[in-house]
Amino acid sequence: MLPKLYLFSLRSFIGPFILTLVISIFILILQFFWVYIDDLMGKGIEISIILELLFYVSASLIPLALPLSILISSLMTFGNFSENNELTALKSSGLSLYKIMRPLTIFVVCLAMFTFYFSNYVIPVANLKWHALIFDIQNTKISSLLKPGAYTKEIDGYAIKVGSGTDGVYQNVIIHDHTDPSAIKTIKAEEIRIYKSTNSLYLFLELINGNVFEELDIQTPIFLPNGSVQNRTHMKRPSRLSTFKKATYKINISGFSLERSDSDIFKDKYEMLNVFQISDAMDSLNIKRENMQAAYNQSNKRSQVVFNMRNVEKNEDSLEISKHLLSVNIDDIKPHQLKVIYPKMTEKLRRNNSNLKNQYNYLETIQKEETNYWIEFHRKFALSFTLIVLFFIGAPLGSIIKKGGFGAPVVVAAIIFMIYFSIITTGENLVQSYVLSPFWGMWMACIIFTPIAIVLTRAAAKDSVIFSKDSWSKYIKQKFRRDEHSDS
Repeated sequence: MLPKLYLFSLRSFIGPFILTLVISIFILILQFFWVYIDDLMGKGIEISIILELLFYVSASLIPLALPLSILISSLMTFGNFSENNELTALKSSGLSLYKIMRPLTIFVVCLAMFTFYFSNYVIPVANLKWHALIFDIQNTKISSLLKPGAYTKEIDGYAIKVGSGTDGVYQNVIIHDHTDPSAIKTIKAEEIRIYKSTNSLYLFLELINGNVFEELDIQTPIFLPNGSVQNRTHMKRPSRLSTFKKATYKINISGFSLERSDSDIFKDKYEMLNVFQISDAMDSLNIKRENMQAAYNQSNKRSQVVFNMRNVEKNEDSLEISKHLLSVNIDDIKPHQLKVIYPKMTEKLRRNNSNLKNQYNYLETIQKEETNYWIEFHRKFALSFTLIVLFFIGAPLGSIIKKGGFGAPVVVAAIIFMIYFSIITTGENLVQSYVLSPFWGMWMACIIFTPIAIVLTRAAAKDSVIFSKDSWSKYIKQKFRRDEHSDS
């Protein structure tokens, strides 16, 4: 009986789990597109690059989609069991809720272990790839930038305006060519057809019925000894006008194609590292902090030599302060020497304050990086444990509310997940504000939800109807009776 029960439970759980996981990832991808819509739309990016970006983004979104999927699917599964009286039948046959949950518990624990492996080794690579790809897309200019009625100046050295048209064919075209600084060239044409070279390095503009107006720069005049200017005609701008029925204009756009940057430049980011690399990065940060602190202390010690009076005034009557200003009586310093010392002393104190401020900012940056590393370190472990906790919230809660399908379970799961996500976000913000340590901040949701999961599981195992009006009214009446007896 038990093997059939296990297969039945797994079949009932895996279907809603896969469905809700796909829906959750799809919703999160839509949110991703909403954030990066300005960078992706109108860029002329190939479909293969968009699909590659979606593949990497989908992998990196799993940490957000998995907890919600576990919560919804567990609520739906046990809600269906209770609604169809299957849970009652299983309990009447002598099976406890813990034994009924055992196969799914094993499945969720294995999934949590796989999730840790996935978040530790796969997600850092996915984050590295999609961050590098979105960086390339954001820095990619468009080869087809022409907008009717407006000048396009995205191509360096050119200003292009078209009157109307679409799909590479435009009418009433004006092109200002500024690539030659010694000349101004303007091309006007009735129609233009745009073609891109096979290697995507050039745009070919096929111009029909137009003219080219060229105006050279003013030539440098030659001044004669008597003050007159030789050949004043060079002071004018020579110009040339030519017409054409059909001409081809080539523009270099090699800098406008999508060039894939080296992803190694993002490898030091905390989201792109596994727990072992984060540990190595933390050691590097500690060494860097110690070296910087030692260098600053050494520099501060050297700067304690305040003044040498021979540098103030080189004569026989000058005083010498070699190392310690306190060893010199201030009354022995002459007024004209003080006038020299005060400005230098002020400058020295300002320089020391500036060095101290730079040192503080550097150490603050190191601490911020260290905090981000620790956040990502604990996030990987907390995510796996969260899956188990949310399962032990969703499964007993589904058996208690006795509602299956996509109705009540989705609503309840959405409320619980919003609370969970708010706690996670609050904990991370408190860590970055140095109010909490990374451990407490990233494990805050697990610490809060674990007692709730224990209470719900025990209540469901004992068939406690904790959400009914009768149970709450009974609890309130018992509470009032206890208060009355205590008062009497």
